[in-house]
Amino acid sequence: MAKHGEATDRSLDGWTREEFTAHGITRPILLRGSGPGLMLLPELPGVTPEVLTLGNRLVTAGFTVVVPALVGVPGRPRTTASAVLATARVCLSREFRALARDAERPVAGFLRALAKHLHGEAGHQGVGVIGMDFSGGLALAAATEPAVLAAVLSGPTLPLAPTGAARRDPGCSARELAEVRARARRGELRVAGLRFSHDRRCPPERLIGLRRVLGAAFDLIEIDSGPGNPHGLPPDAHHVLTEGYVDRPGHPTVQALARVVTLIRSRVAPEEP
Repeated sequence: MAKHGEATDRSLDGWTREEFTAHGITRPILLRGSGPGLMLLPELPGVTPEVLTLGNRLVTAGFTVVVPALVGVPGRPRTTASAVLATARVCLSREFRALARDAERPVAGFLRALAKHLHGEAGHQGVGVIGMDFSGGLALAAATEPAVLAAVLSGPTLPLAPTGAARRDPGCSARELAEVRARARRGELRVAGLRFSHDRRCPPERLIGLRRVLGAAFDLIEIDSGPGNPHGLPPDAHHVLTEGYVDRPGHPTVQALARVVTLIRSRVAPEEP
């Protein structure tokens, strides 16, 4: 019988668990696969079975995937209680600075170090990073690391404050964004942003602003979730690649994941089909 707080399903099967320490932060990481490196950052409340299902899809696509457990218990299913606890931790922790605008978040340094380590382990030209929900902006901050050649933000929610300025905040500091922009202009980095069109947790201003800053180096992938949309998506749909993902040929979430995989592979292993 699983102890309290442990995973109770088979979602962790096939994943190797290790610990990684950098910048004074230690977190469990889950590893699986072979091929170029891809860092998958979890959403709230953590590394849920849905996040690991996405990780398995990325492994099948030919990547070495590392999932850092930034919050919560790896493999633990999403519940109301776990979501509330994880949100409280993110809001209160100085590692994440969830309410701060123009913020350099300490956990970003940890992620940059992990990306560099993954590149050293997996090889190839570099690594990709996918951030989702609260970790969307962290993927952008991680992209100041030269080993990161592609960054994807899916429904980025930080900072959480609903003011106009916060809605436009990319989830990283102005210094980090300037460095991302410089790398993009030199052709070193591509960035993509995903959101459902009526997602209130991920304001449109956030990704529109990134498209304005990064220009042709930024791909905006927006999926219609408005009233009467042809795919029956609810207006509160938020998790494009996990809970909102519909594994059906031709579905826009399937197409979105395919575009993400193609983008990352074209950057980190362009010689491979």
